[in-house]
Amino acid sequence: MIVVKCGGAVVGTGLLDVLAVAAGGPVLVVHGAGPQISAELERRGLPVSFVRGRRVTDAAALAVVRQALLGVNAQLCAAIGPSAVGLAGDEIGLRAVPVPALGLVGDPIPSRPRAVLDVLAAGRIPVVAPIAEGPLNVNADEAAAALAVGLGADLVVFLSDVPGVLHGGLLERIEADEALRLLDDGTFQGGIVPKLRAAVLAARRGAQVEIGATEVVA
Repeated sequence: MIVVKCGGAVVGTGLLDVLAVAAGGPVLVVHGAGPQISAELERRGLPVSFVRGRRVTDAAALAVVRQALLGVNAQLCAAIGPSAVGLAGDEIGLRAVPVPALGLVGDPIPSRPRAVLDVLAAGRIPVVAPIAEGPLNVNADEAAAALAVGLGADLVVFLSDVPGVLHGGLLERIEADEALRLLDDGTFQGGIVPKLRAAVLAARRGAQVEIGATEVVA
């Protein structure tokens, strides 16, 4: 089974390339909507704030998050075609531990939603919007890793608008211990932080993990 995390800035073509590689095997898609959420928050005059790559989210922001995620979900389902089934995480049992310091935000925990299993069993492609029960806003990379671990995925692919992990150039491979060391010493900042932590989690639980052209290994 393959879990594909698709960033909100990635066009449908990149996603379809990965789905083609899957060659008909079971695939779960988890997506973000970062650019769309930030643009709508700014349009409404609401603050846009991040801490270590995760969005600070109050009630007003959460409404925007949900609207944007469901919009991207519909677009991705249309791009994939009739085999796609859109799912909202908070409606299918995606769980998270609240992080009150960030507002209505959660740390997703490994989950095995029955709705996802049913869609996969029917030979279709679940496309999950990363909102956790609560509801809580959760980082899409972390949600993808939590679902990958809970479902026992073989491969996790993180698609984004960057080519991979950049550290003195594009890395072909990074080991989990080295990734965590560089995260802890502040070498990496911004959106790569939750992405790399999510990748390490999935790799340490036995999945093959790719961030763009970079392989993350346990």
